[in-house]
Amino acid sequence: MESVENELHQPILESKTATVEPSVISTALEDVLSNTQLSYFRRHQSATWLELKTLFRLAAPAVVVYLVNNLTSMSTQILCGHLGNLELAAASLGNNGIQIFAYGLMLGMGSAVETLCGQAFGAHKYEMLGVYLQRSTILLMSTSVLVMFIYIFSKPLLLLLGESSSIASSAAVFVYGLIPQIFAYAANFPIQKFLQAQSIVAPSSYISAATFVVHVLLSWLVIYKLGWGLLGASLTLSFSWWVIVIAQFVYILTSEKCKRTWNGFSLQAFSGLWEFLKLSTASAIMLCLETWYYQILVLIAGLLPNAEIELDALSICMTISGWVYMVSVGFNAAASVRVSNELGAKHPKSAAYSVVIVTLSSLVIALICAILVLVLRHVMSYVFTSGTTVADAVSELSPFLAVSIILNGIQPVLSGVAVGCGWQAFVAYVNVGCYYVIGIPVGAVLGFKFNLGAKGIWSGMIGGTFIQTLILLWVTFRTDWNKEVEVAQKRLDKWDESTSIEKEPLSNN
Repeated sequence: MESVENELHQPILESKTATVEPSVISTALEDVLSNTQLSYFRRHQSATWLELKTLFRLAAPAVVVYLVNNLTSMSTQILCGHLGNLELAAASLGNNGIQIFAYGLMLGMGSAVETLCGQAFGAHKYEMLGVYLQRSTILLMSTSVLVMFIYIFSKPLLLLLGESSSIASSAAVFVYGLIPQIFAYAANFPIQKFLQAQSIVAPSSYISAATFVVHVLLSWLVIYKLGWGLLGASLTLSFSWWVIVIAQFVYILTSEKCKRTWNGFSLQAFSGLWEFLKLSTASAIMLCLETWYYQILVLIAGLLPNAEIELDALSICMTISGWVYMVSVGFNAAASVRVSNELGAKHPKSAAYSVVIVTLSSLVIALICAILVLVLRHVMSYVFTSGTTVADAVSELSPFLAVSIILNGIQPVLSGVAVGCGWQAFVAYVNVGCYYVIGIPVGAVLGFKFNLGAKGIWSGMIGGTFIQTLILLWVTFRTDWNKEVEVAQKRLDKWDESTSIEKEPLSNN
């Protein structure tokens, strides 16, 4: 029995290169905040400067990663849009209605890696990170097989939801080409969170930026020169996501920074899957409910009178909102890393201070973006389509877009804090109540009963987001961070026991 247990703990593919100790979480911020010899102003001035440097070193590359990945999908939508209004509506519905289902699910399930890897890294339990990465990938790949059937039967599903036959048929063609992308998501998000937990973000940004350039050129060739239309566009998008996945995994295999946290493929990845699934499910429910919320607005808009114009205008606004949202998601990732690392390192003051700085930083950027949207409201739609009717509709929706951007400057960051702390289950309940009990029903009533159209639907959804943001603000800023440190340590001890990993002596350096 002992020999079997030892065999279970041996890597299947072991690196032959000497391992390098990963960087240890700095105590500088905790030391400054605890230094009562400094004046209050001096203490917080020094702490703010330290945290801003750390935050933007994490957030800036993370913003690039999410922004460029979003631009990759957006560029496909833009290129399809110049084929005609029907193609724009089909690509928008496929991208923002169907594809976002898989994106939200995979991102949500992958966030379990964010919680566990972040806290384990802060606690110097480096050997656990690679195991968490592999477990998450196994679970996400298995889930992808089930999600694939939604893509296969997308046309009857869209017809069942009341979409027109022409739009549903064209959207289904686009969605068929996105099936390989599902599995790319399943591999990408665990890898991405694994790297982020170690504050390794810049390589992913370089990979995403290079892939984006290739994707735009390849998409132009496939859509306009080869004439492969919607199916060619979506297949190219799937291919680009797989390029990102492969490049990031090659980095893990070859980088000195990952030698201690990646010890090769191991059979340990197949143990403790049930516990990991429970945390992944809670993470998925929390983030899926957030990711899908505004996408449901697009689906509902397809049921309105004059659906093509309403859907085009709303899809353009959602695409712009999604683009700006990627900035907040970058801060979301930074918040999750900072909080989870500091809790794992037993730095309660640093964790609390990180929350304040990252929230304020994201809010300031969101306010600037909201002002730009209002200033450019009459011209920004021409990037997507040359139609003046759609441009006028987008201009009318711009104030709603600006308010959404401001709220999205706060809410995703607080969700990142929740992931860093492991509060996913609680936030899931909040999201159900605010989004699906309040936001969507109120929006539907305003849009259809009171004939306010897309404006009414969006107003209700803004109300739901506002209430959810207030609740998360109240909970976050009333948190006992000393208690959260204890909870993090108990969680890591529990996971250590469930996997029975033999500990190696770790350096204190």
